[in-house]
Amino acid sequence: MRIAEVMTRDVAVVHPGDNLQRAARMMDNLNVGALPVCDGDRLVGMITDRDITVRATGAGRAPEETRVADAMSTHLRWCFADDDVERVVRKMGDSQIRRVPVVDRQKRLVGIVSLGDLAAEHAPGAEEALERISTPASPDRAPDRTQKAL
Repeated sequence: MRIAEVMTRDVAVVHPGDNLQRAARMMDNLNVGALPVCDGDRLVGMITDRDITVRATGAGRAPEETRVADAMSTHLRWCFADDDVERVVRKMGDSQIRRVPVVDRQKRLVGIVSLGDLAAEHAPGAEEALERISTPASPDRAPDRTQKAL
């Protein structure tokens, strides 16, 4: 089974120059906790409700004045639409992440796959990945903001 068979397509995105208030409103309207950040059709980061809370609100930054680029994560794990589901599930568990942007071979965003998508499709390894993802990890204080594939 390939990721393209289980991923969510037509993903809403925010832009690096958008403010955090817009991102938070989009998350609320869409009932999601994370949005891909794209510059055009290129994936440049992810912004989560936790990023907004910890990196902005916790630092005393006003959401209407703080850009998404100032709080987003750029240390990304991503996969290709034609990647094998089992391989991606294993990497999600190893990296303790619940959602992964999906890109094409030109690194343009084409979707997103979540642990929920995988569980709903009864993807092999999804249950084990959930256990590994749910295990508490040490705090990550590293400023590494690079992107890399799963």
